[in-house]
Amino acid sequence: MFETLTDKLQRAFKNLRGQGKLSEEHLDAALGEIREALLDGDVNLGVAEEFIAHVRAKALGSEVLLQLSPDQQVVKIVRDELGDLLGREARPQFGSRPPAVWLIVGLQGSGKTTSTGKLGKWLSEHGHRPIVVSTDVYRPAAREQLAQVAKATGTPCWPGTGTDKPLEIVRGATREAKLSASDVILVDTAGRLHIDEELMNELSMLKRELNPAEILFVADAMTGQDAVNSAGEFHKRLGVTGVILTKLDGDARGGAALSIRKVTGAPVKFVGVGEKYDALEPFLPDRIVSRILGMGDVLGLIERAEKTIDAKQARDLERKMREDEFTLEDFRDQLRQIRKMGSIEQLMGMLPKVGPFAKIPKDAAIDEKQLTSVEAIINSMTARERADSNLIDGKRRKRIARGSGTTVQEVNQVLKQYADMRRMMKQYGSMAKAGRLRGLGKLAGMK
Repeated sequence: MFETLTDKLQRAFKNLRGQGKLSEEHLDAALGEIREALLDGDVNLGVAEEFIAHVRAKALGSEVLLQLSPDQQVVKIVRDELGDLLGREARPQFGSRPPAVWLIVGLQGSGKTTSTGKLGKWLSEHGHRPIVVSTDVYRPAAREQLAQVAKATGTPCWPGTGTDKPLEIVRGATREAKLSASDVILVDTAGRLHIDEELMNELSMLKRELNPAEILFVADAMTGQDAVNSAGEFHKRLGVTGVILTKLDGDARGGAALSIRKVTGAPVKFVGVGEKYDALEPFLPDRIVSRILGMGDVLGLIERAEKTIDAKQARDLERKMREDEFTLEDFRDQLRQIRKMGSIEQLMGMLPKVGPFAKIPKDAAIDEKQLTSVEAIINSMTARERADSNLIDGKRRKRIARGSGTTVQEVNQVLKQYADMRRMMKQYGSMAKAGRLRGLGKLAGMK
């Protein structure tokens, strides 16, 4: 979602290259472009103005940076200022005594219920025992919706059957949490289409009753500054401790992510990066800054790989690379592992926009259906054909095309891609024999 901002910042930095020193004239021109980039990226006007003022003051007043080229000076200062704007990583709080209560608040339609389910899954994966409960007694089937989400994520849910009073519901959930040794209660609260007194009074009542360790405001990143303004209003009334920014994988311009902490004083703690229930991540400002500046998020890619790559399969693949035994079945399995890491578009967005990756067109069409077709083609082969692609003659190619609902040309293309990848694997296999693939072993969790 930061592509527009990244492209414009890159252009501003590029215009400074080749200058002998950072003059005030060159700096003003670059800052004008950076200001335009921030505003086009839907950053709050006051935040953008303050940001530019800080960058200008540091660029003109710093003597430490004299050894750097003009573009390097400005990149460093912009990076530092973006870091200050986003703040440091804000870890979730659990209070002093379990069960900790996390109150999930926000406007109707912002994604509170889905985010509650995602939080339940994230907490379970990180050694906690969460239970979820809905106090939304106004929206039809709201509690049933949370129950379905909880079932899909494997999180216990307190139904609150028999009462429509939010206080009684949360008291029942608290008793259940203590009996079941749950250490976090996630309370999915009611929302409205707009902020009103009735909503705020109910949330204030729940806050007094529960004394929550976290009050997390769910903001839809696609709504831009509206999300920032709503978060500010909730913070004034409730004292929001953190923000969950949903749809960070969407095509919004990213201004909400940059503005929300400065405007509200509450840090972003989690971000939604997809529709699946495991598509929730802690907000790591340093990595967001790197992505905005076109430096990618290689650490994020590695962590996704560590989470999804099967260690045994990685060991088998490493052996096959050494022994030149990479088959079409292995090719299919590698595609499956890549798809587990997220959409191809997401993964490409995490690559740095420098070196060989700078040549990748930013508007390149990425058709996820093509990967499905590749898998269908390989699945339409016999086990012998997958083990030995040399068996696949013209007649067999026609049969495979019919079986996969594709064309012979598409089958030929897959076989060519496989041959290219096998050649590459053979090269890496030679490197492995020379002992230069230790990094892959670490990535797969091998000793």
